[in-house]
Amino acid sequence: MESLCRELSKCTFQLLKKNEQLSISFSGENSNFIRINESKVRQISNVINGDIEIELIIGQKKTVHGFTLTSNNNSNLIKIESELNKMRTYINELPNDPFIVLPKEGESSKKTIKGNLINDDDILDSILPPLSKVDSSGIWASGIIFKGFANCKGVFHWFETENYSFDFSLITKDEKMVKETYAGNYWNQKDYNQYIENAILKLNSLEKKNIRLKPGKYRTYIAPAGISDLINMFSWGGISESAIRQGASSFCKMRNENISLNPQFNLIEDFNLGLNARFNNYGELSPDKLNIISSGKLINTLISSRTAIEYNLESNKAEINEGLRTPIIAPGDMNENDILKKIGTGIYLSNLHYLNWSDQPNGRITGMTRYASFWVENGEIKSPIEQMRFDDSFYNFFGNNLLHISKKTQIIPDVSTYNARSLGGVKCPGMIIDNFKLTL
Repeated sequence: MESLCRELSKCTFQLLKKNEQLSISFSGENSNFIRINESKVRQISNVINGDIEIELIIGQKKTVHGFTLTSNNNSNLIKIESELNKMRTYINELPNDPFIVLPKEGESSKKTIKGNLINDDDILDSILPPLSKVDSSGIWASGIIFKGFANCKGVFHWFETENYSFDFSLITKDEKMVKETYAGNYWNQKDYNQYIENAILKLNSLEKKNIRLKPGKYRTYIAPAGISDLINMFSWGGISESAIRQGASSFCKMRNENISLNPQFNLIEDFNLGLNARFNNYGELSPDKLNIISSGKLINTLISSRTAIEYNLESNKAEINEGLRTPIIAPGDMNENDILKKIGTGIYLSNLHYLNWSDQPNGRITGMTRYASFWVENGEIKSPIEQMRFDDSFYNFFGNNLLHISKKTQIIPDVSTYNARSLGGVKCPGMIIDNFKLTL
């Protein structure tokens, strides 16, 4: 596919007129999908899909159009020529863009991550036997995902990864659930079997009767999956420089009032994880690593070239939405075996759900506890708890109320499949937080 996209780019740029500039983005996949319900296979499919998006710029005006990429470049080129002619007819009707980012010359790149996946014929025999004695539902996805970029200035980028993910739930007879995601590039059957075994232990703990907690503040452990959801909120009116400049960011207090988080808290954007491409939609290469929050202090925000033009800043090559693509939360010094002991009496949360800002300027996030959540007494799990709403500020739970961070970290991949399988994810530990606020 890479060679097809390279050749198509060269041919496309030959269609341009002297006053025209063009960028092309490619994306696609060759994926296996298996849907499981009641630990039985309900659907098997293979998806081979490609998309192409072209951005035409004339002067200070631009227009973008996307369509399906095929394996036949003659057909692709005919479609591109037709779409270019349409775009030329209406681009003059568009207003000038004062902060337009023009194609630039620069370094090209290529990164291919080869995996060691299960053979297609062996997937079911590998994932189903450990689930034979429980009720489970989930989606298996595996295969190749690719992303590319080319512009009329000679830049070409290619990113391709081969990976798998199994996003699943284990379910009790009264429909309590344990939600887990097992993912990676290299399949390890022994590790997978152990992962399922640990999930079943959680499931067994759900067999006890639920208890209902009163609203209040509790010492709480949040597992990596829940921490990942909280960190993803930072990409939505958070770490964006544009949002801060517009007063629409939860990080304004860190910038304007010099408020810091807990010194244990460190947030880094690190493309060495291989979860996402280093190049952005402008074809710019982001730094391999960018420290965002160090020892609780805001060091950098995400600055796109568009924002840099608007506010006369230096860009760090963020995407146009200035969201995190491959963040890491640095580990701490808490051993996994000590988690329950350090909770003492409080709550163990495996997952969070339905997150939203409740008071964005003050960093308050609301959401629901979800799936395998437990009441802990004297360092022992006693009972599952009924779902509750939380409402608290990250200035509290990542600030003075952050007690411990686990040594062990986990990669929580983005497993969404809207239109296509997604790239990206979060690598993070679990955390114990004091006075975490449950509201109802």
